[in-house]
Amino acid sequence: MEFFVSTASASRQRTDCAIVGVYDKGVLSAAAEDLDARIGGRIAKLVKRGDLRGKTGDAVLLADLSGAPVERVIVLGLGNRSAFKRKQYRKALASALALLSKTGARDAISYLGLDEVADADAYTQARVAVEAVAASQYRIPDHKTSNKRPKPSLIRFGLAVASRGDKGQAERGLAHGEAIVSGMAFMRDLANQPANVCTPSYLARAAKNLAKDHKKLNVRVLNEAECKRLGMGSFLSVTNGSEEPAAFIVFEYYGAERSQAPVVLVGKAVTFDTGGISLKPPAAMDEMKFDMSGGASVFGTMKAVAELELPINVIGVVPACENMPSGRATKPGDIVKSMSGQTIEVLNTDAEGRLILCDAITYSRRFKPEVVIDLATLTGACVIALGNHLSGLFSNDDELAAELKAAGDRADDRAWHMPIGEEYGEQLKSNFADFANVAGREGGAITAACFLAKFTDGLRWAHLDIAGTAYQAGANKGSTGRPVPLLVDYLINKK
Repeated sequence: MEFFVSTASASRQRTDCAIVGVYDKGVLSAAAEDLDARIGGRIAKLVKRGDLRGKTGDAVLLADLSGAPVERVIVLGLGNRSAFKRKQYRKALASALALLSKTGARDAISYLGLDEVADADAYTQARVAVEAVAASQYRIPDHKTSNKRPKPSLIRFGLAVASRGDKGQAERGLAHGEAIVSGMAFMRDLANQPANVCTPSYLARAAKNLAKDHKKLNVRVLNEAECKRLGMGSFLSVTNGSEEPAAFIVFEYYGAERSQAPVVLVGKAVTFDTGGISLKPPAAMDEMKFDMSGGASVFGTMKAVAELELPINVIGVVPACENMPSGRATKPGDIVKSMSGQTIEVLNTDAEGRLILCDAITYSRRFKPEVVIDLATLTGACVIALGNHLSGLFSNDDELAAELKAAGDRADDRAWHMPIGEEYGEQLKSNFADFANVAGREGGAITAACFLAKFTDGLRWAHLDIAGTAYQAGANKGSTGRPVPLLVDYLINKK
């Protein structure tokens, strides 16, 4: 897909399809008025007949436009002009692209941002436009032998801006948006694969292939023997029951002097989670192929960072394994020793994500990081608390939490700052080990974060629980690509 910025007016720009808007009560946007003069007043006639009232959700396709510089026009209802903000702008673009996909148009230009979008400048509008186009064109890598969805015909998409002064901002937004959606697509492709394809070894190969495409990106993969020598008893306890070998994947990206402290991203990659001996119920267990979404989001973020060649250092740490029941599997009541030296009583083998993350967080210390951020589909409790809209954000540093929350707000990939505290951590007490891996139902997302916090002394650390946001269930089952937009925005704006 090619993206571009245009400063030409709607009445002069040649394109297969122009996208313009009408506000409520039939008020034409400036671009719609300009274009309507060239197409015989057909938009005004729609309004006059009552076929288009400007309500949000209205969408009409006009074709057979003789003498006009465009072959088609999509006219969208934009609702109240004073309330037309980024959220409405994104929805309007999605509606236009859904209609556009039913045509044979190969290129299109959006004029929706020419009138003011209250909370989106030219940079933000461009980023949102790229994300909307990418969302409309993404195809799940399915394994069907028939009835495959046809590839979209659209190959070029433009964004109209009011002045040359806005053009530079918009082009920067397009570049950032393209990297973000590239990372999101990479994450989604990995997460959407079935677990018999996307194994830890598959992820290791994908990491190495990514590094081949970017000279500033290096990848190392530690095998189980190397992890054992490092003392990763907690991580290895999760993979005990599986015949698939675990892989501990480490990305290193250096866009600045190596003396500059890096940001370390740690992503949970349980490529399939049965719950182990604490076996999950059968209903929706197939969705546990998405339990590697934290690791996949690290893959996607590293891809975006490398494509943008950001002037910072970023490390990605992805412990990858399966959680399976067998005669070798870890049992409830077993005690394991983490890389940090702390011992853990495993009361529930389905609370395995924290067991692999704690060793990965300890491993990340060798990079002397400025910040450590871990990402995991960690708890159903977080889904109960926040639903499928916001990720849970926990941190031992309020400034870091505020930066991540702001990044999520800018990226429309929101997170909510959740509490952690000693009173929650005390619920993890064990009679037999330093602490247990679970603490009961109450505050489950918080006690999981408190478990991880026990491995973060001296670190600026944040934890994103993405159990409710990384993938959709039901009829629209599939990876969402979140929280790649949040992470990339945070890194782009890293001071």
